[in-house]
Amino acid sequence: MKHKYQALFFFLFLLFSVFVVSAQEKKTNYGNTPDEVIPYGGFHKAYIDFFDKPQPFTGAGREKPEPAGLKEIRIGYLGPLEGSVMVPQGIQMLQGAQLAVEEANKKGGYKGIPFKIMEHNDVGLWGAAANKVVAMNDEHVWAFLGSIDDINTHVALRMTLKLEIPMVNSGDPDPTLTETRIPWMIRVIGDDRQSCYALSEYIYKVKKLKRVAVLRVDNRYGRVGIKEFREAARRMNHPLVLEIRYAEGDTTFTPQIQRIIDSEPDAVLLWGNAKETALALKQMRKMGMNAPVFGSDRLMSPEFLKIAGKDAEGVVTTCQYNPNLDNPKLKAFQKNYKKRFGMDSDVFAAHAYDGMNIIIDAIKKAGLNRAKIRDVLTDMKTFQGYEGVAGKIIFDASWNDIGAIWMTEVRNGEFHFFPTPPFTSGKVACNN
Repeated sequence: MKHKYQALFFFLFLLFSVFVVSAQEKKTNYGNTPDEVIPYGGFHKAYIDFFDKPQPFTGAGREKPEPAGLKEIRIGYLGPLEGSVMVPQGIQMLQGAQLAVEEANKKGGYKGIPFKIMEHNDVGLWGAAANKVVAMNDEHVWAFLGSIDDINTHVALRMTLKLEIPMVNSGDPDPTLTETRIPWMIRVIGDDRQSCYALSEYIYKVKKLKRVAVLRVDNRYGRVGIKEFREAARRMNHPLVLEIRYAEGDTTFTPQIQRIIDSEPDAVLLWGNAKETALALKQMRKMGMNAPVFGSDRLMSPEFLKIAGKDAEGVVTTCQYNPNLDNPKLKAFQKNYKKRFGMDSDVFAAHAYDGMNIIIDAIKKAGLNRAKIRDVLTDMKTFQGYEGVAGKIIFDASWNDIGAIWMTEVRNGEFHFFPTPPFTSGKVACNN
């Protein structure tokens, strides 16, 4: 009898051990994807999880000695500063980076040598971004921060690979950017995939809505940005009732809105820049459409509130940080930013500040060698869980930030922030 109890105890112990190990080994899905919207997840396990391991860099360059006699340590900046609808965001991004550099220089720079930002305008012309990266290479920058426009950022990334310059992206939410598997870039801002999952969970599970129509801008930001929401909606058994487009810069949306009205949706999702979506919203309300409206993160903008006015009430969007958190580091950044530049910081400024500080920290740790700086930036342990002013940075294996994002609702003309619904993909909850 004693031996039977011992055998039973041993069997239960083994069973418990297997359970514990299995629980510990449960991984977060790629991109923090909820279990229920994994592609073909209900039918078949993937043959290979392509993005589960970081892409190594096995090339030369680490043997290069640190140069002597430098009078400044140059770091590049690529962002929209003129000739683009994203200029306000580009200026915020530049100013966030400048504040980080100024603070670093007050602390002695790099071994007493000051850091200097080499500014370059992301002009929005096809191929121009590549020339800007070449110019930064000629200026002997050690790394660079940029950009916002997804097409230009993709082009810049290819040149980054060619010239082997470390790149930190703090403004482009294109989910496919890090899927290039180019091991010279990290992204320190949540992408559109995170926004789409948050919106789909909130719309379909929290608000219990079923029929969603999409009005989006007809460019890469709209096309690629909405893709994850469309696919998540289908996998949650609520395929879109309509997806309709408008040209970038449009100011009249009557035909599109009428088609949306005719489709009788429960809700409308707007995906585009602040000005266009605000004008579309005003026209929707004027045409008698009172369905709930949701939007991408670019609607979380003072410009959207100013143009939309009272029609913005109740609109829910996502945002890659919460400016109202009781975080001493965030509050100090906001105070210093306003004192330095005379304006409130936005999400682009906050993430650029974090991104530039990460570059500076990597240079201090690696020294003046691009390949070694790259090694530090892409080391999954170095900046995993980095506590920035915009929140905790958590990388997946493609060096994409899957840390917390937030949701906002317009109430009384102001954005009110709240956590996203919890995801079910493992260790990383979206509202951590």
